[in-house]
Amino acid sequence: MTTISADVFSMTPCRVGESPVWDDARKRLLWVDIPKGRIHAKGEDGGAETFWDLPEPVGSFGLTDDDRLVVAMASGVYLFAPDTGKLDCLVEPEPGEYARPAKNRLNDGKVGPDGAFWVGSMHRDKPTAALWRVTAEGRAERKIRDLSTSNGLAFSADGRMLFHSDSRQRWIDRWRLDPQTGAISERTRIADLEEEDGRPDGAATDQEGRYWSAGVSAGRLNCFSPEGELLKSIPVPPDAPTMPCFGGSDMKTLFFTSLRRPESQNPNCGLVFSLRVDVPGVPVHRFRT
Repeated sequence: MTTISADVFSMTPCRVGESPVWDDARKRLLWVDIPKGRIHAKGEDGGAETFWDLPEPVGSFGLTDDDRLVVAMASGVYLFAPDTGKLDCLVEPEPGEYARPAKNRLNDGKVGPDGAFWVGSMHRDKPTAALWRVTAEGRAERKIRDLSTSNGLAFSADGRMLFHSDSRQRWIDRWRLDPQTGAISERTRIADLEEEDGRPDGAATDQEGRYWSAGVSAGRLNCFSPEGELLKSIPVPPDAPTMPCFGGSDMKTLFFTSLRRPESQNPNCGLVFSLRVDVPGVPVHRFRT
C-alpha cells in the first residue's frame, strides 16, 4: 500500500517528536522533542522556527489562558513562560519516581474541557503508571491506575467523552466525562490492537466524533469511530508517527509528529508533517490559571 501525500511541515529532525499543539491565537504549531526537552514553534505560513530548552525531558504540554505553557516534564508539571523563561513547579504527581532508575516518568498530556491538565505517566517494564488530572491549585488527582504507557488523550467536541490509550498494553478506552467537574465514568474498551495494526500512541478528535490515533508501530494513522470501528488506516511517510493534531485557520490541517529510531534509514523519520482533511478537528482547550 502506498503512503499518502503528506507535506513536510518541519525539516528539523527530532529523536522523539511529540505533543503537537495548535495555538489558534498566534497561528502556529508547537511540538516537543521529548529526550532533548526542547519545545519548538513554527507559524502556519512557514518561516523560521523558535525553540525553548527545558532542564528535563518533556513528555507533553498545553496552552494556558495567560500565555504560558503547562508542561509535563519527566518529574512533574510546571508552568513555563516562553517570553521570560520563568519555570514554576505546579505539582509532582509521582514524587521521587523519576529519580529512581527505570521508574515512572510523565508522558502524554492534554488540557481538557474542564480547564485541567490531564497527564499520564509511563514505566518501561511494569504497569505502575497512572493518569492524573492536574489543576491550577497544584492538585493532582489520580484518575486511572495500573497503566504501562498512558497515551492517546483526546476529548469529544461536546466535552463529554474522554478517549485514552495504553500504548504498551495496546488498547483504546472511551470514558464518559463531566466537563465541569472532570469526573469520569462508564469505561468502555473500544479497541484492542496488534503491533501490525499500529500500537496506539498520541491522538486527536474531529468534529464528527472520530478518534485519530498514531499507529506508531505500523507507520500509519488510524481513524476510529467513537464505538471503535476502524474507518481508515492511512500509511504515512515516517516509520513511526507519534501524535496527530488538528490546526490551521479552518482546523482542517492534520499535523503529525514522528520519532527516529537509531537503526532507521528512512529520512522522513523524526520530522513533522501536515495533510489536509475534509472534517475539521476539535480545538484544543486552555489550562485555567
